[in-house]
Parts: sequence; structure tokens; C-alpha cells
Amino acid sequence: MFYHYLYPLKRIFSGFNLFQYITFRAAMAAITALLIAFIAGPFILKMLKKHQCGELIRENGPKTHLAKKGTPTMGGIIILISVIIPVLLWANLKNTYVDLILLATIWMGAIGFLDDYLKVVRKMKKGLIARYKLLGQVSLGLIIGAYIYFSPEFASVNSLTTVPFIKDFEIDLGLFYIPIVIIFVTFISNAVNLTDGLDGLAAGLMGIAALTFAVIAYVSGRIDFSDYLNILYLPGSGELTIYAMAFAGAILGFLWYNGKPAQVFMGDTGSLSMGCALGTMAILLKKEILFLLIGGVFIAEGLSVVIQVMYFRWTRKRTGTGKRVFLMAPLHHHFEMKGHDESKIVIRFWIIGIMLAILGLSSFKIL
Repeated sequence: MFYHYLYPLKRIFSGFNLFQYITFRAAMAAITALLIAFIAGPFILKMLKKHQCGELIRENGPKTHLAKKGTPTMGGIIILISVIIPVLLWANLKNTYVDLILLATIWMGAIGFLDDYLKVVRKMKKGLIARYKLLGQVSLGLIIGAYIYFSPEFASVNSLTTVPFIKDFEIDLGLFYIPIVIIFVTFISNAVNLTDGLDGLAAGLMGIAALTFAVIAYVSGRIDFSDYLNILYLPGSGELTIYAMAFAGAILGFLWYNGKPAQVFMGDTGSLSMGCALGTMAILLKKEILFLLIGGVFIAEGLSVVIQVMYFRWTRKRTGTGKRVFLMAPLHHHFEMKGHDESKIVIRFWIIGIMLAILGLSSFKIL
């Protein structure tokens, strides 16, 4: 909004020329997001408590989690408004990249909100039926994949994905691109959702990933930087920097309330929408494979559940008794069951996330 209304005024006052710079608007988006989280956070917390939107703790989970019962959830509302409002204020709203990432955020935010509402307000234990949730994820993946594949704007890169650590190497997936986008969006949003099990864990990792993608979006949208770093040049993708920085600012603001002991949990409202947003950023920037490294902790958390379920079913079918690979899945619960302190698990997973992010950025211009 500011970009559209204030930048044209540069003819009257040269100071408005600042609004053409992505770096300035990205910094302002991050600060705006942080301030919104600080201002809106207490009000939203009060409303969640008033309506008794407390977290339901599963009986077979770690016993230390029983003390968290009743902690307000649906705190993802704080993140959503702290991301969406700054993007609407500071980004170029005619940019396709911005439009698609906002679509993904709002779409999955609505599905996550409905799931949380059914669980904590309507007291429906399972919330939104899994197949309906899956239908929402698949539908969004189909829309994003089909738009990128068939839109003339993406004609030169529509079905490409880049391979990290190898100079100028892209894989053309052809028509398989659309189903791969569907699978990618669905898996990543669910993986982030599964990671949201300890105070600050998912939020911190999302913040690390968002800052990393802010850098990638900026250099991908600059022909000089992308040429120097031997990465795919994507005209217009620099606007995603503003979204990524608003994302990072919102997460920092949310961590103010979500750090141990958490005053609020993000719930599916936050984890599904922001997980989907991260996956969509990777798709738009053609960094799907690189995300497997940058978001390695999310991938490990998601795979741990897949492995646990598949191995349990396989052993039960073969021997009559199901066996487990992990003491409990997702992976963070495995370490909890081994006696590791929650705070140590969170910090160590953050450290791993930072290391993976640095490794991901170091993949540019290696060869």
C-alpha cells in the first residue's frame, strides 16, 4: 500500500524514493510485524483465555506436558496478522510472487484456524477431519503448481527446480512438476505442524528458515547478484524478501509469548499456515531441493513420524506385535522420553537449524 501510494510522490519529495528499495521496505516490514505482535499479543491472549481456548494434552504423551494443559492455543492468529498486515503495507501488491505467498498463507491459515476452533472451542477431539485438511492442502498445491506451470510469467522456469552445490544445474520436471508441488506443500506444512510440540521449537526454526529465504529471495531477484552467485535469476522474486522479513519479525514477536514457559501455543492456525508459506517460498524461488537442507529439522521431524508408523504397521503385520523405531514420534518427543530437558532440546534443534541454514547459503557459487 505504501509502495503504491507513496513511491509515486518522489516527484514531489525525493525522500519518497526510499520506497523503491526492497531493503528499506523489508526492514520496515520486519519492524512493523514485531510491533504488531507486541501490541496485539496481549489482547489476543486475553481473548483466548476468555473463550477458554486451552490446549488439549494427549494422555499418552510425555508426562511433563500435562502441566501445559489449558495453555491458550490458536496463538497463530498473532503470527498471521503480524505477517499479513506488514506485507499489505510494504510490499508491491501487484507482484505475482507476493500474491501467491499471501494466498498460501491465508488459505492454510483458514484451514488451521478451523481445525483449532473445532478442537478447542467446539471440543471436537480430532478437530477438522484429516481428509478434509488433506483436501485443503492438496487443492492449494494444485493451484500453485498449475499457476506456475501454465502462467506465461513463469514460462522460462515453469517446471524447473534447481540443484544446490552444482553450478547452473536445473532439473526440468515437466508435467510431474504439478504433483510434486502438491506433495511438497502437503508434506512441508504437516512437517512444521508436527515440529510444533515444544515451547519455542517450531517458531524458532521457522524464524531461522524465514531469514534464510529472505537472503535467497533478495539475491534471486537481482540480476547482478544472481549472476555472480550462479543461481537462477527470477525477476520480481525480490519482493518475497519483504514477506520473509515480515515473517521473521512476526516470529520474533510471537516468541516473546511462546518461549518456555509458553503463555500461548501457535496451534494449527500458525504451524500449518507458516509451514505452508515456507514451502511455497521454496517453490516460488525454485529451491525445493535446497529446502530439504535448510529445513532439515522439519524434514527429520516429519520423516520420524512416517518411519514410526510404517515400521509399526509392518512389524505388526509380520509378527502380530507392532514395534517402534523411536521411543515416541515426532523426533523431539523421542529425546524427551530419553530424559533430555525440553529447553536443551529446543536450543540444540535451533543450533542444528542455524548450521543447516548456513550450509544452505554456502551452496551458492561453490562450483
